[in-house]
Amino acid sequence: MRSRSVLPFFGTVLLLAGSLLLTASPASAAGGRYVALGDSYSSGEGTGDYIGSAGSCDRSNHAYPALWAAAHAPSSFAFVACSGATTTDVINNQLSALNSSTTLVSISVGGNDAGFAGAMQTCVLSGTDACLAAVSNAKSFANSKLPGLLDQVYAGIRNRAPSARVVVLDYPHLYKIGGSCSFGISDTSRSAINGAADTIDSVIAGRAAAAGFSFGDVRQNFTNHEICSADWWLNSTRIPVHESYHPNSAGHTNGYLPVFAARA
Repeated sequence: MRSRSVLPFFGTVLLLAGSLLLTASPASAAGGRYVALGDSYSSGEGTGDYIGSAGSCDRSNHAYPALWAAAHAPSSFAFVACSGATTTDVINNQLSALNSSTTLVSISVGGNDAGFAGAMQTCVLSGTDACLAAVSNAKSFANSKLPGLLDQVYAGIRNRAPSARVVVLDYPHLYKIGGSCSFGISDTSRSAINGAADTIDSVIAGRAAAAGFSFGDVRQNFTNHEICSADWWLNSTRIPVHESYHPNSAGHTNGYLPVFAARA
């Protein structure tokens, strides 16, 4: 009688074990060999503490890729995201970090192609009318040119890392409209800048889906943590200037990292 009860018991254990393996979290299943690609929003520019060997790429151990790698200890971690990177830079200088054994990739890119940094400079220095014109140009580029550029990057990732899980992240709204700031640019300009982020993010989401990649939208996490909110996770204009309008350490820890970790 005991042998009859033991067999079903072990059968149940095996079924449960199989179920646990099948439902393992994406992070544990896909994080063996991780490569972090992209621009300053992935490198960690804005956190104020950079890895010396990264030079002008401004990579930081406070950036979401490094935070995820520290928490999950992948068997290898290639951190090649670089401040100022465009889609062309990713193709020419970063995709070589990928290979057929890569299991996980993260990337944010597209904002520099659309001239978002230049638009921000115009908005800060040249008034509302010039800001609206610069933002309009950025949105026009995002709608007309950016899709094809992203397709090239995403195809390159898939060609070099055919089995990898790829997580594409976007950009947050920079400003809390009607927030606590009584200085700086107008709310009209702030709204336009947020609208440009929405346009770029929409293009990124569409092309990521077309490539079969996972898309992570960080805007909700940053809600009520924008510039002019009560708790900023983004830098406003600051010294050094290159850190302006980028997530700070809290933005990476609380904004980007949870979105990436849920999809990794």
